[in-house]
Amino acid sequence: MTEVHPAASSLLRMENITKDYGATRALDCVNFNLERGEVHALLGENGAGKSTLIKILSGAIRPDGGTIRLEGAAFCPSGPLDSRRSGISVVYQELTLAPHLTVEENINLGRERHCGGFLHRAEMRQRVRDILGLVHHPEISPEVPVRRLSVGARQIVEIGRALMDQAKILVMDEPTSSLSQEDGRLLFEIIRRLKSQGVGVIYISHFLEEVQQVADRFTVLRDGRNSGSGIMRGATLESIIRMMVGQEVRDMFPKVAHAPGAAVLTMEELKSRSMQAPVSLELRRGEIMGIAGLIGSGRTEMLRGIFGLDRAERGTVTVAGAASGRGVPWLRIKQGVGLLSEDRQGEGLALNLSIADNLTLSHFAPYRRFGFLGNQARRRAADGWIRDMNIKARSAVQPVVSLSGGNQQKVALARLLHQKAEVFLLDEPTRGIDIVSKAQIYQWIGELAGRGKAVLFVSSYFPELLGVCDTIAVFHRGRLVDIRPVAGWNHHSLMTAATTGRAAAAYDSGSTT
Repeated sequence: MTEVHPAASSLLRMENITKDYGATRALDCVNFNLERGEVHALLGENGAGKSTLIKILSGAIRPDGGTIRLEGAAFCPSGPLDSRRSGISVVYQELTLAPHLTVEENINLGRERHCGGFLHRAEMRQRVRDILGLVHHPEISPEVPVRRLSVGARQIVEIGRALMDQAKILVMDEPTSSLSQEDGRLLFEIIRRLKSQGVGVIYISHFLEEVQQVADRFTVLRDGRNSGSGIMRGATLESIIRMMVGQEVRDMFPKVAHAPGAAVLTMEELKSRSMQAPVSLELRRGEIMGIAGLIGSGRTEMLRGIFGLDRAERGTVTVAGAASGRGVPWLRIKQGVGLLSEDRQGEGLALNLSIADNLTLSHFAPYRRFGFLGNQARRRAADGWIRDMNIKARSAVQPVVSLSGGNQQKVALARLLHQKAEVFLLDEPTRGIDIVSKAQIYQWIGELAGRGKAVLFVSSYFPELLGVCDTIAVFHRGRLVDIRPVAGWNHHSLMTAATTGRAAAAYDSGSTT
């Protein structure tokens, strides 16, 4: 007679999962379970242990203790391929695509249809077209190399690849962090469809409002331990945040006194190779200017044009009175301009280098002597930034690749602070950041403005633009369509301008948001 385990009714049950990295305990007897046809949110601050738990489930790492049961049977994957074959598919926050391969090759990678040593290319391409249609993006060409796609389009390809597997369990780690609001809505429709088919979804996100929309239950981790769980329908944001951080977050958008002064950055008809239309803009000292728009609307291309990553075809950029047509990154850094890229792993960080290396890469001057770098001095400086930015790391010599996504983002931001930039070009600075760290970054942005720094703040999350910025400019299909003080905007008018390209009526205090 076959023994039936008590957990057989659950799709997934993880019990007392423990994982150590040297003297650091990443997971301490963590429990998590998932039912068929359920969306279960896994929540917690950056470094709470969420990614480690998912890596164990996916077979990327082995636990040091605990048990896993999949459909009632003991489960101990030998690696990611074993986990995938068992019906577990993961969409990671940090994309795992091969940039030199095409969309078609990435989606089919490891899933190729073949016979007698020959690939069934026509069948594979049709499968890819079907998947791109399923995620409502048939315009993405299967033949285009992934490196040519925007970050948002790459996220769509990553999601499409996961859906190709027809998994029993789909893990989504910050799936909407690079998506437009419309793409996010379409993703929720796909999740509901998967639920109706009995697929279990583990959903990880720092956007708690969207978690409330999509999740049935939630589990919270804090410092590698279970901190709480419950039915999502009956939970408040305040109670979930308290489980995540151990305290209430009273002021999500802290106000720091600052006043815009003289112009420090002026763009006159700037157009780079990647920009669809020329842009003219003026940024003042002590000003926080938000840049709103849908993904692909031209916001990132403008920042790259300012910083000199993309060659300017015409127009000028004036920084602190010094005008230049074709700027290059080293010149912009010298002029006091710092860029935080939306592509954290591809452009923003040297992942295999240490925290100290990444923090000081753009400003070696304080540590250079007779042609040599003072490594001890660099590490001491990095230790200071680790404390100030509350980066969860063992030491300054730890490789950046070993940090959580949110802590990697803090390292990238700390580098700009370390190089003493006067103009900050921030492209989605809170992407993949937990709610407490977001509040800290908003506080730092306000303090920068209070010290006379200028900030260009690109974000797809309208509430933070409305809560943090002095002025908001809106892009639509590569063109700057409207710019006005933040008091003249609300969520509806921002969305109208971003989606239609037409300036909405100025905000009326009697209107609803």
